[in-house]
Amino acid sequence: MASAPRHNLGTRRLVALRDARFPDADSVVRDRAVGRTPASAVDVLLVNPPSPDGGIWIRSQHRVGRRSRENMIWPQVSLAQLAALLAPDYSVEVVDAIAERMAWPQFEQLLRDRRCRYYLTQVTAPTLTNDMYGVFLAKSLGAHTLAFGTHVTPMTRETLQAFPALDFVLRGEPELTLREVLDTLDVQRGRWRVAESGDLIDVATDGAPSGHAHLVKMWRDADPGWRPAWTQSEAPLGAIKGLGWRRAGEITVNADRPFLRSLDDLPMPQHHLLPLDRYRMPMISGPYTFIVTSRGCPAGCTFCIKHVSYQNTVRLRSAELLVEEMRVLRDLGVRHVHMYADLFTVQREQVVALCRRLIEADLKLTWTCNSRVDYVDAEMLGLMGRAGCMLIAWGLESGNEAILKRARKGYRLEQAHAALRWAHTAGIKNWGYFIIGLPGETVATIQETIAFAKALPLDIALFHVAAPHPGTPFFFDVVENGWFRPGTNWEEVDMDQVTVLDYPDLTAEDLLYWQKRAFRAWALRPGPIWTFLRSMNSLAGFRSAVDIGLQTLGWVRG
Repeated sequence: MASAPRHNLGTRRLVALRDARFPDADSVVRDRAVGRTPASAVDVLLVNPPSPDGGIWIRSQHRVGRRSRENMIWPQVSLAQLAALLAPDYSVEVVDAIAERMAWPQFEQLLRDRRCRYYLTQVTAPTLTNDMYGVFLAKSLGAHTLAFGTHVTPMTRETLQAFPALDFVLRGEPELTLREVLDTLDVQRGRWRVAESGDLIDVATDGAPSGHAHLVKMWRDADPGWRPAWTQSEAPLGAIKGLGWRRAGEITVNADRPFLRSLDDLPMPQHHLLPLDRYRMPMISGPYTFIVTSRGCPAGCTFCIKHVSYQNTVRLRSAELLVEEMRVLRDLGVRHVHMYADLFTVQREQVVALCRRLIEADLKLTWTCNSRVDYVDAEMLGLMGRAGCMLIAWGLESGNEAILKRARKGYRLEQAHAALRWAHTAGIKNWGYFIIGLPGETVATIQETIAFAKALPLDIALFHVAAPHPGTPFFFDVVENGWFRPGTNWEEVDMDQVTVLDYPDLTAEDLLYWQKRAFRAWALRPGPIWTFLRSMNSLAGFRSAVDIGLQTLGWVRG
């Protein structure tokens, strides 16, 4: 056999196995600034991230997440409020990807363009993994990542454990916690220096941060023993109440932050940062937005997420400031406002004062609100109608009083008939929310709820499946009784798409079946159909109504 050609280097003997010596490019990149992240275009991005499926999803600071079957786009007033606590000391941008109908590729490019230093996102259980994808993208681009909302507050350790890209959780009321975290981190990076008094000084201007004296007052009013975290010599982040974080790799949950004493101390939300022209609501022509009128609710409904967020102590905003905020919104082109609260009519005196001021001011704005049937009277509803209220969303839940009592809802069925009749007489439309699957539910009680809904003067009705959101009394009841379906994941804690509940006599499939059947029984009647057709009062209304109709047909047939 002929020998191999001498020029073929593959004929040489292989060298003995050597120790691995992998190349290290880190030091060169670090020393020479090769591929270094460009400068940030914005300090803080406040984000309502894209949806999991391209549809309209609802996220809010003190509500649970769900897919919006009614195509209602919720204004992100909580993000606008957080922006007001940061500006002008931090450059801030609000990104409402739901309102902008922004898909994930477009959102990822926005993150690359902005290169924010801090990324704060809303998080809900049904969108948990989806929302954390945005956290992962922001973290990969060098941002500190923060999350807030009704899922991460009671599930702080679980969330931080499952999603390593998340740096911080703001538990409960996020405003003061967010500002203290950012100020403390910016002291560490050298943007602020600390005076002997503990006050912050801008290194670039040698002046105090704008409005910081008022912030200090708010911190101390809420917590008289408060000391600035940035003055602590060791582990300053550990001194920030309301914070979940990682300390030397270990997940740490700090002490709870006390509630704000006065909502009137909050600066007015920066509504102009929101895409106000994109917000839509059924039966309302044109854009609208939210105004927060109060936080907290004294009622004890076991299923309500308020147990996680603002709880039972009620704090009110003054009627004077509410009207002032409505003037600002009118000047921004808004013609309709939703009074956003755990319970708008929680105090009659505040409602009456607001209505009288609105009648006097004649702002030419209409508004909507939520209420309970045992927190209204005919005289007050008449005044609300004259002041521009055009729709009330009522939490009705069930047509069976034993279920209402067990869930600590605590009203009588005749009160619902009276309250909705008073509202109808005052020219106010009625929107009813019902829940299928609260403890004690049977096929017979579901049929009672359907009959109850059909007997009420309702313009809109939505039927949800009971969802045991972590931290609510209902959640602990479900865990204790073994009603969680095996293999549950958090995305299934949903009011509409799926359910995690498996009762001995009502399976998850049964609950979803009866949810759809209840809606069909209520909606496929002449009155609701006529109301639906009348909602097509503009080209946008027509398109939305058609979209809602097609989605609803697909849902009820599914």
